[in-house]
Amino acid sequence: MESENQVLESRKSSSFRRLSRGDSSRRISLLTDEAFENESVSEAGDIGDRALHSNRISNSLPVFENSNPVSVDEVAQSVGKKEYLQEEKDVHWLLQYITCLLSLAVFGILGVVARYSLENLFGPNVIGATSDHSYMYLDLPSNMVGSFLMGWLGVVFKPDILRISDQLAIGLTTGFLGSLTTFSGWNQKMLDLSVEGRWVFAVLGIFLGLFLVAYSIIFGIETAKGFRWLLTKSYIRSFCSKKPCLNPYTSNESHFLVTFMVILLLMLVLLWGLFGTLAAKEFEEGGNRALLFLGCLVGPFGVWARWFLACFNGRGLGKNGVAKWMPFGTLAANVIAACAMAALATLKKAVKTKNCDTVASGIQLGLLGCLSTVSTFVAEFHAMRESDCPWRAYAYAIVTFFVSFVLGTLIYSVPVLAKGYN
Repeated sequence: MESENQVLESRKSSSFRRLSRGDSSRRISLLTDEAFENESVSEAGDIGDRALHSNRISNSLPVFENSNPVSVDEVAQSVGKKEYLQEEKDVHWLLQYITCLLSLAVFGILGVVARYSLENLFGPNVIGATSDHSYMYLDLPSNMVGSFLMGWLGVVFKPDILRISDQLAIGLTTGFLGSLTTFSGWNQKMLDLSVEGRWVFAVLGIFLGLFLVAYSIIFGIETAKGFRWLLTKSYIRSFCSKKPCLNPYTSNESHFLVTFMVILLLMLVLLWGLFGTLAAKEFEEGGNRALLFLGCLVGPFGVWARWFLACFNGRGLGKNGVAKWMPFGTLAANVIAACAMAALATLKKAVKTKNCDTVASGIQLGLLGCLSTVSTFVAEFHAMRESDCPWRAYAYAIVTFFVSFVLGTLIYSVPVLAKGYN
């Protein structure tokens, strides 16, 4: 009997250990999944120069689609690819970084021009859909268009663009779409409405604007998926299914990077030279054209600053990485730009000279408009809504708007009302 009892007890203890190990493994799995989701939602929009590092690592890992045994030749070929990629990484990291900065600058300038064009097209002088004195603020069309295109270029087709070039993908999403949209201009228009006493319009502008950009990216994702489905059903399928032309094992990536960098450098010099000459001619007269040209000159600096701040997305606070789900890099860029926008608006009210107005407005349009972004913000907002904790999306939006509006009120609204500026 004693031997039977010992056997039963040993079986119970072993089964208990198996259950405890299973429970602990499930807990570890849940914690790992939660940590991964926290980082992924905050990195849905942009992660700065970490994107170059992560892409190099992912490209350097050989992928095996099945579990069949590999031959000695395949192993040797894989080792050769690793050595080649290691050499490419060591030699071309600086080249990739410079090319990325040039791509951000060129596409950032194009984003400023596109935002200015949409602002004038839908403004009171042409279509009349937006106004400075309405909750349909002037930058709403560009924010909606940028959010829609973010669904195409930043979500659905981003893997395909990455197959062509990492720098091109970063330039299109962070550079062009990030500069096409602006959070600081949105916040400043709501501050203007609050100073005028139109608090209902200010609240409507925030909530309606958030609703429109949130559904713009959803519409963009759905239409992009539909377009991709059409491609798979058409004759273009054979073309799209081809291997990328920039395979590091079949082509010299350095030659492509050098060519792409030279093209971007020439474009940047041409754009800066053109807008610099036009800004010098139009500066004395002032007006919208002068601030556009000045905005295109300083816009790339705002894009670069936002890209560097994006490195803090997914990192959390402190050594332990508290609240990794909050994209603090994007939050900091939008809040800093909103505060600087309010400060320059106060300066224009106080100085009231043509030159000051032109310079301040150009910096607001270019530097601060590119420093802040709605396309990245709404991509992160959408990722949080689709996660297991959708409340984080609204918490992120509330924190962004509340901090920006309160600080903007202290910097802009209080001095304007206290001094009685017109």
